[in-house]
Amino acid sequence: MKKLCKKLMILPISILFMACSTADDLTEEWIKVRAIETPKPGSAGSLDFSNYISIGNSIAAGFADYALYTESQENSFPNLLAGQFAMVDANVVFNQPDINSANGFNSAFSTVANNVIAGRTELSLSLLASVPTTGELITDFTGDKSTLNNFAVPGLRLANLETAGYGVRNAYFKRFADDPSTSSVLGDALEVDRSFFSFWLGSNDCLVYARSGGQGEAPLVTYDEMAFGKALSSALGKLTANKTHGVVLDISPIVTLPFFQAVTWDAIELDNATATRLNTSLEAVNGAIKAAAGFTDTNERLISYTAGANPILVHDEELDDLGPFFDNLVTAGQLTMEQRASLVPYEQSRPLVKGELVLLSAAALLNTEADGDNTERNTPIGIVIPLGFSFMNPANSNGDRYFLNTEEQSNIVTARATYNRVISATVNELNNNGADIALVTIQPSLVDVLGLDAATATKLLLPTGSADGVQGIDIEGITLTPDFSPNGVFSTDGIHPNSRGHGIVANLIIDAINARWGSSIPKIDVLSLRGTIFQP
Repeated sequence: MKKLCKKLMILPISILFMACSTADDLTEEWIKVRAIETPKPGSAGSLDFSNYISIGNSIAAGFADYALYTESQENSFPNLLAGQFAMVDANVVFNQPDINSANGFNSAFSTVANNVIAGRTELSLSLLASVPTTGELITDFTGDKSTLNNFAVPGLRLANLETAGYGVRNAYFKRFADDPSTSSVLGDALEVDRSFFSFWLGSNDCLVYARSGGQGEAPLVTYDEMAFGKALSSALGKLTANKTHGVVLDISPIVTLPFFQAVTWDAIELDNATATRLNTSLEAVNGAIKAAAGFTDTNERLISYTAGANPILVHDEELDDLGPFFDNLVTAGQLTMEQRASLVPYEQSRPLVKGELVLLSAAALLNTEADGDNTERNTPIGIVIPLGFSFMNPANSNGDRYFLNTEEQSNIVTARATYNRVISATVNELNNNGADIALVTIQPSLVDVLGLDAATATKLLLPTGSADGVQGIDIEGITLTPDFSPNGVFSTDGIHPNSRGHGIVANLIIDAINARWGSSIPKIDVLSLRGTIFQP
């Protein structure tokens, strides 16, 4: 790949392509032609997959690339599983609430009021950015609701699984709910004469907080451990009341998702001349900050650039507000009103520090003009103007939504680990009382894909057995990576798996089923599935 170098050009996701060489190589590795093989014989053992149902959130629904669309539904891990189940049980039929949209609806990039309806995103290799396609508004499912098997709903939290009338507040459930005004997701699922189930919920109970940049209360405060356990026990108890077998998945590591890793804390790449020019232009700002040394701790606020990688400048509302101090300097005659006005963006600003995580949502803003005037590059966001500062309404500035500090990360790590202990304990308790559930612990496999070392895995409260420090997993000579590059296993939204990622999840479930019940379900050919959707 050619190296791109431009002054003040922020290309945070370019790091995802460093392992690739040419577009031809990418194409060869992205789509690997697979020979048609005779399916290996298998056996369902004592299990009945004829009416397998799936309960989960956006992942199980097939949401990917910021949208729910036809191809993503078809390659969801529940649909892939059903395909493998059909190899050992001729009675398997798996009906999903088909979205019937090639591109789906992308709420992150759409502005319905302005009639801009975006669809799934594709990765542009020329722009090194996610580019939205033209989408469609969400429409109701027109098929037979009574024969559905996939009850996964994007945005669903465990707390809302049994909420009556959930379709009124969730458009994805509304489209296929038996009665949107009265139905609950679990209630509709229990109407099915199920023979086997998969259950994957809990990630949204941490993810909502994480995607907001840790704003508001921590997950364990807003939704405590006891309530989580009570909701889980109720749901699984009802699903297994008729002795139905099933699998339950735990929560994968949230802060290791590409959404929190693709943009680094020091994503500001500068050459020496630009760094020197910026430092000169910011001397007055640093001088005013230094003058506040007796008012607050100022060391973390000073701005200094060097050639190479530099920290992103952010608005941090947790800092003391220097506004009153700057006002006093005006009163004392040490600042003019014009000088005071120029300091407004820096009343609560600081450069990020190593260890802090930047959200993928920041990528679209970095290095764009904060004042909206692109004729002169004098207010690039994250460099001269803090990320999250609002020129239109400074009082509504909010930089915290674009990054996670170490305390917020700790909240997320603790919540995930706590919820996983609850999931494990609940499954064990139900099994001790006559249920037959396989717990699929997804963490060791992800630790292997992520390439974490033992120290990092321990810090994230993850198992260290697979922590070899080597990123990616090798499948038949192809290394699949934990990102949304052409060889990645995540979609372009940085949170949801792409088709290959779904294949990996499905195989983990198949391994767990075969190990617990002695079946021999064939595994999925992961490389036959599409990777990240990209355009030249």
